[in-house]
Amino acid sequence: MVIQENLSIQRKLEILSDAAKYDVACTSSGVDRKGSGTGMGNSMACGICHTFSADGRCISLLKILFTNECIFDCKYCINRSSNDVVRTSFTPEEVCELTMEFYRRNYIEGLFLSSGILVSPNHTMEQLLRTLVLLREVHHFNGYIHCKAIPGSDPVLIEMLGWYADRMSVNLELPTAEGLKNLAPHKNRKSILKPIRQIQLRREHEQEHLGLPDMQLLRKQISNISKENEFGEMIARQIGLTAYQPRPKSGRHFVPAGQSTQMIIGATKETDYQIMSVSETLYQNFNLKRVFYSAFVNVNQDSRLPATTDGPPLLREHRLYQADWLIRFYGFQTKDLLSEKNPNFNVLLDPKCDWALRHLEMFPVEINKADYYTLLRVPGIGTNSVKRIMMARKSAVLDFRDLKRLGIVLKRAVYFITCNGKMMYPIHINEDFITRQLLEDKGKLPLGLGHDMSYRQLSLFDDFHVSPQTLAKY
Repeated sequence: MVIQENLSIQRKLEILSDAAKYDVACTSSGVDRKGSGTGMGNSMACGICHTFSADGRCISLLKILFTNECIFDCKYCINRSSNDVVRTSFTPEEVCELTMEFYRRNYIEGLFLSSGILVSPNHTMEQLLRTLVLLREVHHFNGYIHCKAIPGSDPVLIEMLGWYADRMSVNLELPTAEGLKNLAPHKNRKSILKPIRQIQLRREHEQEHLGLPDMQLLRKQISNISKENEFGEMIARQIGLTAYQPRPKSGRHFVPAGQSTQMIIGATKETDYQIMSVSETLYQNFNLKRVFYSAFVNVNQDSRLPATTDGPPLLREHRLYQADWLIRFYGFQTKDLLSEKNPNFNVLLDPKCDWALRHLEMFPVEINKADYYTLLRVPGIGTNSVKRIMMARKSAVLDFRDLKRLGIVLKRAVYFITCNGKMMYPIHINEDFITRQLLEDKGKLPLGLGHDMSYRQLSLFDDFHVSPQTLAKY
């Protein structure tokens, strides 16, 4: 480990923004908060303006690690303790300076703050909490903040952080406890799920206004866990005055945009069926907003890691996101899409098309009569399209020309629907025939099959065409 001291803030930014690129659980929506007129920034429900790299990673927020030092030795992580990489850390004041100055220049509209484990989980969480308190209370930053919670840290620290962040996330890391044991032996599933459950229950408690906690006990806990009692008392005073009131005058709520998590895909041998079953359980039991899937990038030479000669499994990651969307918004369940006999997604067809071809007995669907959820299962018809169809057919009997006027893309849907009992073309309802037609309509195989692929995460400096030397001029 090479720990660098006395680095400039620009050099730290280069190191710690690059170190954060493997964390894809980077969201910026789900909260609606206008500017107060007394601070800087706002956070609207439509989301932050995003910039995406070629591989789909969100790079619009100031996405950094607080530190890339870590006491853990997770085999898949570039920042593991056994790696010989340059180590450095921000101070809370430096993170605040970067966030405010980049916001003023319109480079970013929010902050995504994660961290390695510096000294201990509690010490790291204290530093993250100090950073958010300075941003909110001293700099009056009203923009979007997504912050990581550190498993194993004191529940009081997680509780306090939740009143200053818009969204929090705790990375599940790997889909199964067995995979975690093999590649991240210092971590365990129980310590990861504990803060996820705590955030869920606290959000539900705050939303239902079930009463106030014992503030005297809270202040005592803060004093015990804080190395700087003055800082701990200041936090307790702030939260005691605002955050724990059912309707705080400041308008602050506990993690208003909810929580998310991330799983690394391809580092262990879990099937798509196992991965989606875990995600479905998280959505049902922990009320998560998002589960993110991160294609495994082999950055370490370790015999316990799989060889990835073809690069990260980005196509598999894409299929998981498509299936995740179907579960969250289309009424599908994991058992509808996959099974133990058919445990992985079709690489040629998206999960919805693949499901429809395996259930041709349900098609064709009559556009003028089918209910909302039946229409949602038609390939090529999304949630907005179904709403337009349901609205339009109240006043007219729809035909294929009407569907085109409504903006319905018929390239895939035409094989699965009828209008007034007739299909658009004479079509033989046969799995092989429709599969060939769908693949021909696409014109080419999905990205990743027969194409050269490269993996590259854009850096902050790539996006804005600025260098550390340029920033130093401001």
